[in-house]
Amino acid sequence: MTPEFVVGLGRQALETMLAVSLPVLLISLIVGVLISIFQTVTQVQEATITFVPKIIVTFLSLLIFGNWMIAKLTDFTQRILENIPNWIR
Repeated sequence: MTPEFVVGLGRQALETMLAVSLPVLLISLIVGVLISIFQTVTQVQEATITFVPKIIVTFLSLLIFGNWMIAKLTDFTQRILENIPNWIR
């Protein structure tokens, strides 16, 4: 294994992690910003107003994107496991 190979594998792992986590984090971020704007406009500073909708939206986005996320992670893991014999030389 060369250093370039290890760096490339690490890059692929980070890219996969970012691609898998991005939809859920982005949706949660958008809902958080919208709720913060609502709280600023109405001057209601209640912690549960922020927490509960973000949790609900996060779970819903996991339900929507869960199959795709599992397929993406399974594909990445399968590619790594299939290529192990080629790397050990």
